[in-house]
Amino acid sequence: MIEQDTIKLLRECDAGIKMGIESIDDVLDYVHSGEMKTHLNDCKDQHNNLQKEIQDLLDKYHDDGKDPNPIAQGMSYMKTNMKLRMNESDHTIADLMTDGCNMGVKSLSKYLNQYKAADEVSKDITKRLIQQEEQLANQMRQFL
Repeated sequence: MIEQDTIKLLRECDAGIKMGIESIDDVLDYVHSGEMKTHLNDCKDQHNNLQKEIQDLLDKYHDDGKDPNPIAQGMSYMKTNMKLRMNESDHTIADLMTDGCNMGVKSLSKYLNQYKAADEVSKDITKRLIQQEEQLANQMRQFL
């Protein structure tokens, strides 16, 4: 049970990180503020580093990880592009990123509770990912 819950939790983190990186990439070209761009790039770098840790653990379990839900990806992409076409501003980007971070925190917290038997290393990674999402949401508040 520990190994199954560990793999499932790592898969969800993998999918969440991929979604987060993709979301940041979707908006970076529209960012006007240098400070906002720095926050987004820092978060992306942190996500990439955490993704490497997750991939190393998944490799240990001979698992390929998980891609984000294609429907969720499509909806996120459409929402981002629609909002940016209507109002290409840092405020809009901050709003989108805050919503995405909040959804990530909610989902990851749910999975952390759902896969209670996961090993402590995987739980720690999940908690660090939650912290990264919370930190970015907090940094985006000044641009709302």
